[in-house]
Amino acid sequence: MKTRITELLGCEYPIIQGGMAWVAEHTLASAVSNAGGIGLIAGGNAPIDYLREQIRLCKEKTNKPFGVNIMLMSTNADDLAQLCIDEGVKVITTGAGNPGKYMAAWKEAGIKVMPVVPSVALAKRMEKSGADAVIAEGTESGGHIGENTTMCLVPQVVDAVEIPVIAAGGIADGRGMAAAFMLGAEGVQIGTRFLASEECQIHPTFKELVIKAKDTDNIVTGRYTGHPCRNIKTKFAKKLATGEKDGTLSPEEFEQLTVGALRRAVVEGDVESGSFLCGAISGMVNEIKTCADIVKEINDGAEKLLKI
Repeated sequence: MKTRITELLGCEYPIIQGGMAWVAEHTLASAVSNAGGIGLIAGGNAPIDYLREQIRLCKEKTNKPFGVNIMLMSTNADDLAQLCIDEGVKVITTGAGNPGKYMAAWKEAGIKVMPVVPSVALAKRMEKSGADAVIAEGTESGGHIGENTTMCLVPQVVDAVEIPVIAAGGIADGRGMAAAFMLGAEGVQIGTRFLASEECQIHPTFKELVIKAKDTDNIVTGRYTGHPCRNIKTKFAKKLATGEKDGTLSPEEFEQLTVGALRRAVVEGDVESGSFLCGAISGMVNEIKTCADIVKEINDGAEKLLKI
C-alpha cells in the first residue's frame, strides 16, 4: 500500500508503532521497522546516555528507517532534540507540547517531523511550523489522551491541512486501518496491538492483562490533574478513579501515588501500584504474535477491504 506516508518515510507499509514510554525500546522499534513499518523509540524522561544507546542498538538491528518520540514536556527535551540530530535519526514524532523551536534545526538535518495532535487548531499550527505530517490521535488511545474521538477528529484534521494525516487511537486490525483511510488518513499509528507482540519487552503480567482485557476493561484517570490517561482497569486504577471522583484523593495525593507507576507496570508487572497504560481497543487483542505478522496482517486486511 503506497501513500504519501510511505513515500515520506521510506517504509513499505504506512504503519507507525506508537512511541509508548517505558515500552518502545530498540527491540520493539527495530522489529516493526524490519517488518516494513516505522518503529519508534520512546524518549520520555529517560537519561540521554540511555537513549543514545537505544538509538545505536536499533541501528545494529535494522537498516530500515526508524524514529524517536519526544515528549516535549520532559525536562531533557532540548538534549533529546539535539541527540536525534547528532545520531542521524530519520523520523521524529512529538507529543505534549509544541515542537516549533526545534523545527528549523530538525528540518536542516533532514529529519521528518510528525507531531501528535488532539485538535484541528494544533494540526494547523504544526503545518505552519513545518511539520511533514501530523498524527491525529483520538481519545481511544492508551496513555495521555485528548477528548475528541478518532472518528470525529481525523476527517476534520484531514479537511484542515494539506500535509498527510496519520490516524491513531482505537486501531488494531485491518478494519481499523481501512476505516482510517476512508476518513482521509494516509497512515496509522498503532500502540496497544504491539504490546502483545513477541518482541515487546514489557513484563509478562502486562501482556496477560492486555490479552485478557474485555471491551469494558479500560478506564481514564487523572482528568482533574489536567493529564488524563487511559489504563487497563485494575484495582489500582479504579482506586485512582474513585478518589478523583469523590474527592478522597487530592490532586497532590494522586500525583504521589502515580509517580513511577508506569515503570512499576512495565518493568515489574506490579498490579498493586502500577499503571498499565493501554488503549480502549485492547478487547480486540487476544493473541501474542511477532511484529512481522502483526504488520502484515493489518496491512493485508486493510488492502482487502479497500480493494487495493
